[in-house]
Amino acid sequence: MAAWPGELWKRWSIQILVLLSLGLQVALFLFAGIRRRGAHPVLRSLLWLAYQLADYTATFALGHLSLKGAPRDHPIVALWAPFLLLHLGGPDNITAYSLEDSKLWKRHLLHAVLQVSGAVYVLYEHIADRGASLLLASVLMFAIGAVKYGEKTWALMRGNLDSIRGSIEKQPPAMHGHFHPQDRVLKDEELDEESLVRRAHSLFHICKRAVVDYPVMEDDSHGQDTTKMIGEVKLWRLMETELSLMYDTLYTKAPVIHTWFGYSVRLVSPLAIVASLLLFKLIDKDDDNRSVDVYITYVLYGGALFMETTSLLNALGSSWTFAFLSTTRWRWLRYAALCNERWDRLRRVVAYLHHLVRVGGGSRYTSRRWSYTMGQYNMLHFCTRSVTRPLLGRLAKMVGFGLNEVWNREHHSWVIDMPDHVKDCISRHMNKMYKEGAVNSLGMLRNRWGKETLVSNKLFTGIFKDSLGVEFQECIIIWHVCSDVFLAKSDRAKEEEAWLDVEAIRVISNYMMFLLVEQPDMLPGLPQNRMYQRTCENLVKIRRSTHRRQSMNLGATLKNLFRLHDDPESSSRIADREELARNVYDEYESRSFSYDAPRLPYVAQLAKQLLTMEKDGTLDSVKLVLDVWTDILVYAGNKCSRKAHAEKLNSGGELTTILWLMPEHFYQLYLGTLIRRKKMDLGEGISHAGA
Repeated sequence: MAAWPGELWKRWSIQILVLLSLGLQVALFLFAGIRRRGAHPVLRSLLWLAYQLADYTATFALGHLSLKGAPRDHPIVALWAPFLLLHLGGPDNITAYSLEDSKLWKRHLLHAVLQVSGAVYVLYEHIADRGASLLLASVLMFAIGAVKYGEKTWALMRGNLDSIRGSIEKQPPAMHGHFHPQDRVLKDEELDEESLVRRAHSLFHICKRAVVDYPVMEDDSHGQDTTKMIGEVKLWRLMETELSLMYDTLYTKAPVIHTWFGYSVRLVSPLAIVASLLLFKLIDKDDDNRSVDVYITYVLYGGALFMETTSLLNALGSSWTFAFLSTTRWRWLRYAALCNERWDRLRRVVAYLHHLVRVGGGSRYTSRRWSYTMGQYNMLHFCTRSVTRPLLGRLAKMVGFGLNEVWNREHHSWVIDMPDHVKDCISRHMNKMYKEGAVNSLGMLRNRWGKETLVSNKLFTGIFKDSLGVEFQECIIIWHVCSDVFLAKSDRAKEEEAWLDVEAIRVISNYMMFLLVEQPDMLPGLPQNRMYQRTCENLVKIRRSTHRRQSMNLGATLKNLFRLHDDPESSSRIADREELARNVYDEYESRSFSYDAPRLPYVAQLAKQLLTMEKDGTLDSVKLVLDVWTDILVYAGNKCSRKAHAEKLNSGGELTTILWLMPEHFYQLYLGTLIRRKKMDLGEGISHAGA
């Protein structure tokens, strides 16, 4: 029995590897779309594992074919080498898992040359003298496999940010405004999703240039058209769709597929696979002792034909094809496909088929939209956690290697749907900032985080100025704890009419702390992990010194042991947070500084000032806190690095990425206004001259 696995591997290793390679390709093909709108960390980890194993398995199998003697006895096995090249090319909906993969495109090119050379060696060594039918079948599959493998390398190169910037510099401005202006279908007084996607393609150059920090300058002939196209849609929907197109550019084969070469490959490859399959059927297999290899070959043909045919339909029915047809120089093709609505009918058929076999990628259009979810993490919630740790938490602490920190972040964080009131607050704040000139011509905020709101309310002095901190993340920590302290003691926050603003404060505050703890790369400035850790330690000390520990019954203890997530909405946990918030205020209200907790006195003094203003009736403190948090949120999106925004697209994107892209569109509206004024002034000048 002990030798059984070894004997199985010795006899069937090639077969196992080839079938595993095919299975991994099918898994990637079906589930790569889960990244577009975000997915559970476990699912993303499994997808990453499949992505890594797919290349390793195919490479190892191809090397095994080169060294093992099985093809000499059974030449059909050598035919599998081209299929492995096809697997190395990967499905169209995933080329890079992260931006680092695109950066390594030169290394991938070297691997491609070596793997193609290995496949040539296998075919030459074992098939060259085995008959014309087998040779021609192998050559057809080899050509498709080598081209698709090279295409993946090309897509990685095109998806690199440096390559995108280089292509933009060579692209003429006239390529931007190329869609039909009458292509607008309204639904509930808004553009329907199909029209929105086409509009996003037309304005995609704004997002594309913003990602690589290239100036978006429109000439007079297109500035007005761009302004009109932006003004006819809601910016949130437009930017979500543009970012999904950027995801296609960075992480899929879209830049390569939607070219004459890409379409030609997808038209030819199913035909070549069918021709190779027919030639394979003509081969005399009566003397073959291993019929299992024949069946495996048919399975490989079936998998290849299914994936390549699906790839062809997806490519022809993609909105990228509409963009391609709209810019082609062949007018007869544009007329035949678009003016007669033949392409629209094909797109509807493909969309219907997608609806029937929807797996891992969302519905027809919603997969192109942001999920409208926001991560949440509350420091006081974490610091009031139960002393009795769940079993998984104990295991993580025992194993070490940073798993304890990972457990704490995942166990005490949660995700919510973005409230509409938060979206409205952000939109109003952005409009106000642009009208008041708080954003320069490059789309960057002029003032520091929070300063715009405080200056407009004549409060940029004293504790308010100090509370903004030296570093951005320091400000988040101070205002996050202060918000909980203020809301716990404020009478205004308990009024029904202030409920929406209070909810928005908590959501934005918890979201910014979530980014600080889980996604620090999505925030500008230097990380403040030591300050965060020290603040947590001091909050835990206050909690232990003031909270009377209550014993848990057996049922609650067992439930706590097997809990995967801490419930932030339970009445007991809310009460614990409010109690700790009041204790922080009482502990540091009369202190101006503390060596043990240097930022908690700021928290108490800031909360005290807000409560005093509320009591005096000089200002709506709840509204002020919400405005400051909105300003902090907008600043985080505006000042975060473009690379971080691009990297985050591979896991669903963040709210801050949309806020980063928003000023780019505001600038286009501003530019269109300037062009319109210039034309009006020019017209008035001509009329005065004529008079």
